[in-house]
Amino acid sequence: MPHIAVLGAGITGVTTAYALSRRGFDVTVVERHRYPAMETSFANGGQLSASNAEVWNHWSTVLKGIKWMLKSDAPLLMNPSPSWHKYSWMGEFMGNISGYRTNTVETTRLAIAARKHMFDIAEREGINFDLEKRGILHVYYDKPSFDHASKVNALLTEGGLDRRPVTREEIKTVEPALVGDFHGGFFTPSDSTGDIHKFTRGLAEACAKRGVKFLFDAEIQSVKPGHTMKVYWKSAETPNSETNVLSVDGVVVCAGVGSRKIAGMLGDRINVYPVKGYSITVHLDDDRSQRGAPWVSLLDDRAKIVTSRLGPDRFRVAGTAEFNGINRDIRHDRINPLVDWVRTLFPDVSTSRVVPWAGLRPMMPNMMPRVKTGSRPGVFYNTGHGHLGWTLSAATAEIVSELVEQKHKPSRSRAA
Repeated sequence: MPHIAVLGAGITGVTTAYALSRRGFDVTVVERHRYPAMETSFANGGQLSASNAEVWNHWSTVLKGIKWMLKSDAPLLMNPSPSWHKYSWMGEFMGNISGYRTNTVETTRLAIAARKHMFDIAEREGINFDLEKRGILHVYYDKPSFDHASKVNALLTEGGLDRRPVTREEIKTVEPALVGDFHGGFFTPSDSTGDIHKFTRGLAEACAKRGVKFLFDAEIQSVKPGHTMKVYWKSAETPNSETNVLSVDGVVVCAGVGSRKIAGMLGDRINVYPVKGYSITVHLDDDRSQRGAPWVSLLDDRAKIVTSRLGPDRFRVAGTAEFNGINRDIRHDRINPLVDWVRTLFPDVSTSRVVPWAGLRPMMPNMMPRVKTGSRPGVFYNTGHGHLGWTLSAATAEIVSELVEQKHKPSRSRAA
């Protein structure tokens, strides 16, 4: 039974470990935190959104980014300080504008496939993660933005998604709690929302029951390829601790923004850039707030803000993209627009208890996840999902597990 190390215990790492375990592999997950899902999989927007599959490689994104550079509260913000990684990534991003249409359609198809895998896993393992199958409503304030959305909708439809235009009057019917003067919108009834942290923790527990081992508090020092691969790690909590060695038959790199560094150890180039996103979790502590918060998930195209209702007493609001390197600071001037947005569009919701968060999305220049074999035998990658890690993870876990299975033919006696 081949032994595979999965590097990272976020949503992609845990879904990969689960898929490998079901194929009969002996799996060890290596994670630098004490628990799974403690970074980008901790408090994201919560959307399982094929309707948000449009890649960002478009000239309109570039023009908006230039316009927003001097606004601290802009949806997209870039630190202009020199950085070879950042500017080379930007150059590759612009070079992939020609792939906008193809990549948007392909991402849509992948997201739809992932949806079924995700729901099957949750049902099979009995995972409760505040799933709401109420659809996602995109809203637009003016005709030009709605017209652009109509063009995007044609690509999403080509990818197999049912996403329908709605009038300003129908918006109120879809989500009565929403206050605003909108030109129109699009509604995707098959999209859903949930708590990524709850799901990932629940799936990690299911993995452990299946025999998957977890090495927590394990900071990876190096990975050495070979007939038997070596993963060298130290205790993340004790910097001066001795180095430990994990010997395996293969590794799957699912390390989020850390994937670029690990890939370099293995002779590969995985050009992931950390794009920071922010969220707030609004605690709905009174009846008025609970009635005044939406149940249908939203995407405000102008503000680039998404929402999810996480059970009766939590409301997640997330957005913004910040190009500022490996920086996890929670900035007040980036959180304020999220709070103000809630107060404007949902005036009955109290914002007296709001928990802010920031996470780093691992983004490739073409906005597509990197799911592939490495240049060395036994090396595999499942990373670079950007803003759609939660949406795509269950499908990419199956894809990379199939790649591993093609290279290693384990006993299937444990597969269920």
